[in-house]
Amino acid sequence: MTQPGSTGDEPVAEPVQADGEAATARAVVDAHGMLTGWSEGARRLLGYREPEVTGRPAAVLLADEPPTGTLRSLTGRRRWNGSVNLRHRDGSLVRVSLLAHRRERGPSGDGRGHEWLLVSPVARSFAEVDEDSLLGWSLTQSPCTTALYDTRLRLLRANADMERVMGLTEAEMRGLRVSEIVLDAESDRTEHLMRQVLATGERQHRRAALQLSGDRRESLWSVTLAPVYDPDGMIQGVLLSAHNMTEEHLARQRLALVAEAGVRIGTTLDLTQTAQELADVAVGQLADFVTVDLLPDIEDDQELRAMTLPSEVMLRRVANQSVLPGCPEAVVALGTVAVYPNVSPAAEVLVSGQPRIHEVTPAGVARWESQAPERAERVRRFGFHSVLAVPMRARGITLGVATFTRHRSPEPFTEDDLLLAQEITARAALSIDNARRFTRERTTALTLQSSLLPQGHPRQPAVETASRYLPASAQAGVGGDWFDVIPLSGARVGLVVGDVVGHGIQASASMGRLRATVRTLADVDLPPDELMTHLDDLVDRLSAESEDDASGSAADIGATCLYAVYDPVSRRCCVARAGHPAPALLIPGSEPFLLDLPAGPPLGLGGLPFEATEIELPEGSLLALYTDGLVEARGRDIDQGVDDLLKTLARAGSSLESTCDDVLQALLPDRAADDVALLLARTKALDSGHVATWDVPTEPSEVARIRSSVTRQLQEWNLEEDAFVTELVVSELITNAIRYAEPPIELRLILDRNLICEVSDTSSTAPHLRRALTYDEGGRGLLLVAQLSRRWGTRHARRGKTIWAEQALSTGDSGPAMP
Repeated sequence: MTQPGSTGDEPVAEPVQADGEAATARAVVDAHGMLTGWSEGARRLLGYREPEVTGRPAAVLLADEPPTGTLRSLTGRRRWNGSVNLRHRDGSLVRVSLLAHRRERGPSGDGRGHEWLLVSPVARSFAEVDEDSLLGWSLTQSPCTTALYDTRLRLLRANADMERVMGLTEAEMRGLRVSEIVLDAESDRTEHLMRQVLATGERQHRRAALQLSGDRRESLWSVTLAPVYDPDGMIQGVLLSAHNMTEEHLARQRLALVAEAGVRIGTTLDLTQTAQELADVAVGQLADFVTVDLLPDIEDDQELRAMTLPSEVMLRRVANQSVLPGCPEAVVALGTVAVYPNVSPAAEVLVSGQPRIHEVTPAGVARWESQAPERAERVRRFGFHSVLAVPMRARGITLGVATFTRHRSPEPFTEDDLLLAQEITARAALSIDNARRFTRERTTALTLQSSLLPQGHPRQPAVETASRYLPASAQAGVGGDWFDVIPLSGARVGLVVGDVVGHGIQASASMGRLRATVRTLADVDLPPDELMTHLDDLVDRLSAESEDDASGSAADIGATCLYAVYDPVSRRCCVARAGHPAPALLIPGSEPFLLDLPAGPPLGLGGLPFEATEIELPEGSLLALYTDGLVEARGRDIDQGVDDLLKTLARAGSSLESTCDDVLQALLPDRAADDVALLLARTKALDSGHVATWDVPTEPSEVARIRSSVTRQLQEWNLEEDAFVTELVVSELITNAIRYAEPPIELRLILDRNLICEVSDTSSTAPHLRRALTYDEGGRGLLLVAQLSRRWGTRHARRGKTIWAEQALSTGDSGPAMP
């Protein structure tokens, strides 16, 4: 083969130096097999200069044709290595150990955008140093902690790092076993594994925690034990290689603590419990004693911003925890507001706003002695030596300070500990701020709801009542449950209970609007089913207004409601409900049961009818109205809740207040997950001694006779002083009915705390109060009735109407005893 560029006058050999790039022969071959690169080391290896070979096929350098199998094996490979025969420029053969790397040159449409980098050492060794000496030095100076033991497990060699770790020189350890160098149970386990290496020839691995001489804390090591073979394959010793995993282990512990803090801190919206969770997480893993102190008024940050040393800081202790039972290190009791002097870590970090690590020194304790002698005494007694204080801030507000101290752990706090304490404290501060905001909102909602609920039940002639309202748990928030007892005309009473969907201030506000609407509709004496229809229209309008809200806080408004009207004269009760639980009824002498009422759709669906059911109730019947939170609970079927309610009502005594307590105790032994409203009503009846009725003929001449009958009835009730006013009212109402209404006409007097006069007829037209002009013949009668009565009105029935007037009695002890 003709050699490229050969002239025959070049020197055959050239001394090779192990300096720089010349010690390695490098060549580059493109995807077409052409040489594109040639190094100085390649020139020294084969004698060709770069211009003589670049641009020519690489195959010209081969002394033999490459095997076909070798060429096929290069397809798709990233690297190839092997030995080849190359032709030197002088014609001699050079056996070369070749390593080829495939590398991409960039995007190429033909798929051939690559080249091969060929490398080979120019000479096997250029070192003038004895290899045995170099191997010995490498063992001694290896950064890995290493020691060599013979078959008797006696130390032969130890490198410098092993000497540093053990605190002994190689000469001092030579001939000793591991268990003799380190007195620890781990040493015995290590020797056991070394025997296994000698017996099986297999490597052994283990992790060992050791308390080494000179170290203040235990360190964690990863140990590998490998057999050492002689040229004949016989095991002549064991090589121990160890890596200090302490920092990696501590880093993993810190990460694990951060993860644990994310799970354990902020499990509730209770401020105090969240602070205690921080203390519980940090004790044992980060500190020996932890305290959490908050500003007495954490909503006011201006005073703190303005403070400068030497101001004193007022803080309230909300949580502490210790590795010692009972937290004997604590000076400040939980819940106590204490003064922290300017020399305290808590005061310093609050004023500076930056966390700090404090080393406890005798001089520092002496400074404490003058301002906080009791704290200084505890520091000396328990041996506090390192303190880490971190300000608690969230959303730009300073909440307080978390203080971490060590007295059992000998190591002082480090910067890594500071970062860890900041991380978990920041998580706790955010949760505490969430709890603070929630508590404030919940208090506002509770105050609003309390102001919207009845503050008490006035004495009613129709029923005796007792009620309870329980807000939901802190997690759920205040809801929209409500109840009401509404006095109606004719000594009747309206009983209502409702539940607005949702929780929070919005639900409370919606509840207030619905309660006010129910009272307004009840005041015009609407029947229960008609009242539900009007209430449904209102909820539908509120939902429409919410959807049009430009603030973006729109939300559907839904509610359920039950409304009952009880008449103590007829002892009849009319009930309608809108998707609300059916009331329970206990009739004297029988078992309690749920009233079978049409359920009706929930309020807000719109366009669906409501039905009312009327039943007669014996005197002394007990009616229980409630919201679903009473009978529904997690882990309990609603049927079971209803059954428990009926069983409790069956044991009801004479006191409704006690019965309310018994019901709540039986059905809600723990805090309710939803709001609960409970209203109990025991019916009364007005007998003939309190009711007088007359049929009124349509002849005007009969007015005088009816008036005389009313006067005699008032005399029987010892109400002579009220006779004159009553006669005027009766005369005007009867005259108006005879003139404008349709028969039959009925007059009824009802005596309770007031005197009620009712005139009923079958006409659906209702009179309207107006001021009569000078020459008007009519219009003065109702004006006179309105002036003589406390209140008056008209209520419509299925057929006809009733005009009523209620007048106050001139004496409070006249008439028969009230029921």
